[in-house]
Amino acid sequence: AGGVAGVCVDLILFPLDTVKTRLQSPQGFRKAGGFRGIYAGVPSTAIGSFPNAAAFFITYENVKSLLPHGSSSYLSPAAHMVAASLGEVVACLIRVPSEVVKQRAQVSPSSSTLRILSHTLYHEGVQGLYRGYKSTVLREIPFSLVQFPLWESLKDLWSWKQGHVVDSWQSAVCGAFAGGFAAVVTTPLDVAKTRIMLAKAGSRNASGNVLTALGGIWRTQGLSGLFAGVVPRMAAISLGGFIFLGTYEKTRQLLL
Repeated sequence: AGGVAGVCVDLILFPLDTVKTRLQSPQGFRKAGGFRGIYAGVPSTAIGSFPNAAAFFITYENVKSLLPHGSSSYLSPAAHMVAASLGEVVACLIRVPSEVVKQRAQVSPSSSTLRILSHTLYHEGVQGLYRGYKSTVLREIPFSLVQFPLWESLKDLWSWKQGHVVDSWQSAVCGAFAGGFAAVVTTPLDVAKTRIMLAKAGSRNASGNVLTALGGIWRTQGLSGLFAGVVPRMAAISLGGFIFLGTYEKTRQLLL
């Protein structure tokens, strides 16, 4: 169910993700490709989406089942936070290599995904594919700490109000709100992650230090730089939350 949801949301919203990446890139939106080659890097996403989302939900649901999370339990939000955080740590092992290749293809639309993958492996080795792992985890954990407890709480509240468990479309609405809110809050971490992944080998940002990247963005571009791409990111993740969590719930109901 998680894998199906991941493929649906990543492929449907890929153009918005490309726009967001180019807005955040060091060379700027136009030099990174503007609106040209809006699907550059999509093969990397298509391959990585299913195992990445599946790994997240396998971890999330299993950890959640081991922790107290009943609707009446005051520990419920903490259980969702722990489960989501561990889910992200596992999922990022698959997501980061896919994301590195995808983002480099998005800002170099004239190069193929395979060419970028081989170039990265030749010049940086496997380690190059995991550049930005720490920054991605540091972005995803705060995001999940906001999104998943909020999603679960909104579903519980809606279920309580109407007297029965929410339908999949209602879960999707809750997911859209939770995702959009979490997207805005964590945008500076997303910008830092993008800069680290796109940095030239040997440069300051290539070290993967998130605070260094954030400091550099703040000094050169200020607050607007830290929140570059916030509108397409919020739009993509709100829509993504609707599609991703709604599809997940619906597919899970059909399978179970």
